[in-house]
Amino acid sequence: MAFSLPKLPYEYGALEPHIDSTTMNIHHTKHHNTYINNVNNVLNGDNGSSVKGLSLEAMQKSISTLPDSIKTAVRNNGGGHYNHSMFWTIMAGVGSSNSGPSGDLKSSIDSTFGSLEAMQKEFNAAAASRFGSGWAWVCVDDNQKLYITSTPNQDNPLMTGIADKPGTPILGLDVWEHAYYLKYQNRRPEYIQAFWNVVNWDKIVENYGSAVKGGTAVFDVPLS
Repeated sequence: MAFSLPKLPYEYGALEPHIDSTTMNIHHTKHHNTYINNVNNVLNGDNGSSVKGLSLEAMQKSISTLPDSIKTAVRNNGGGHYNHSMFWTIMAGVGSSNSGPSGDLKSSIDSTFGSLEAMQKEFNAAAASRFGSGWAWVCVDDNQKLYITSTPNQDNPLMTGIADKPGTPILGLDVWEHAYYLKYQNRRPEYIQAFWNVVNWDKIVENYGSAVKGGTAVFDVPLS
């Protein structure tokens, strides 16, 4: 078993002008692909049997129990593969999905945060204040309640025993500089605000529906 780079559900330029085509191309074909190559090297290495056969989701949940010899590599690269595979699917070109949440997700946002705008404000603060590199997340907890958190590097809330606030992410934003620096340079808050213009709310609604039923975010993980 080996992981393969998933195809984007849109062209590299589809998120313009909010996220530029060059960044998307490099981010997908270089950065994401490197995580995949590195986690495949672990699978084929001396202690690969500890993770071989696990789904990408199960790999995230098992990291804290892995042998020390591969734990960091799987955490960084398996995490990077999961995070980016999800990230691509939660974005869409302007006008190609609903412009906001609907149904049960909208009701949960309103009851938890008061409004979508209030949720976005809290999320933006979490993303902007994440020191160095990492991710900001909207998640569902064990009580099916929404919450916002951030994680360093390529960690994610599925990593039980590692994440400060474990849960099931349904929306995430990459705040590593490679995700935005060509267009926004050091203006991370501007990138964060622009992100909301390309959020695929149809996919977030789907992810929420899966999470409250005990599942995880819905996306393909191609194998070769």
